[in-house]
Amino acid sequence: MIKQFLAAMILALALCTGAVAETERVDLNTATVEQLADALHGVGEAKAEAIVAWREENGGFSHIDELVDVRGIGLRTLERNRDRIEVSEASPSS
Repeated sequence: MIKQFLAAMILALALCTGAVAETERVDLNTATVEQLADALHGVGEAKAEAIVAWREENGGFSHIDELVDVRGIGLRTLERNRDRIEVSEASPSS
């Protein structure tokens, strides 16, 4: 009985670890509107468009926390998606 329980726990842990490893990450400085809307929880097309507009107006994101500077994005949305977001080097403003 204990062996079955341990085997089930190991299998469950392996499945959970695989799911976490497969979390899609999106780069705030390079992603398209569609990629942002698909990858981020609570971000639809309108908020994704606002993210891209902010990026274009400000020369890109230098840190993940700047996402809250985008109209319609709050701390809750940022925290729900922190593990899905990355930020490459921002391109210089033109």
